[in-house]
Amino acid sequence: MSFDFAFAFRIVPLVLEGVGNTVLVAVLSFVGATALGFFWEVFRRSHRFMRPLVQFIVDSIRSTPALVQIYFLYFVLPHYGITLPALFVGVFALSLYYSGYISEVFKAGIDAIPAGQTEAAQSLGLNWSDTLIFVIAPQMLRNVAAPLGAYSISVLKSTPLLAVIAVPEMLGSAFDVASNTYRYAEPMFVAGILFVILALVAVFLVGRLERHVGVITPTRRK
Repeated sequence: MSFDFAFAFRIVPLVLEGVGNTVLVAVLSFVGATALGFFWEVFRRSHRFMRPLVQFIVDSIRSTPALVQIYFLYFVLPHYGITLPALFVGVFALSLYYSGYISEVFKAGIDAIPAGQTEAAQSLGLNWSDTLIFVIAPQMLRNVAAPLGAYSISVLKSTPLLAVIAVPEMLGSAFDVASNTYRYAEPMFVAGILFVILALVAVFLVGRLERHVGVITPTRRK
């Protein structure tokens, strides 16, 4: 069966029906992963006895494939009386998975701040939480902006994994078209092109953010 470009153009609106959920899942998952990753790092630094526990949790999350975590939450938990909506499972699973990586980003970003900054804040009478919010966090943002931007794109590219639990994102829409028409090449091709477009938009936005926080200095014309 030859590739039909006319058919591919006709099914673009059908595949696009899942773009809203794709963007929604990507945004919510990235926000959740960032918040949870920051929590892991703050918890790890809260007490020296917490460090091995948090490190074990983070390493366990990073060592388990995202697809396994999705299957466990969606297919295993119901056997124990816990049934969760597919969209919630998808967002939570991606948030949990990438939080393990993003926590290491925050760790590196905080470690890059000179120790004198924390000592100066403590000498001024700031408590631990005020030091974290008003001294460490603003300086950390510049250090973590670039890697966080890269992970935001990785989260976007991981959203097709949710097709296995019937979340209606773009790959799921493409599978619906394929199952109804018995043609798989064109729907997969259209979905791939649309993901490339979304990724390029995300790269552009990440670049703008990096320039805004001063990670990248715009090239001056001579």
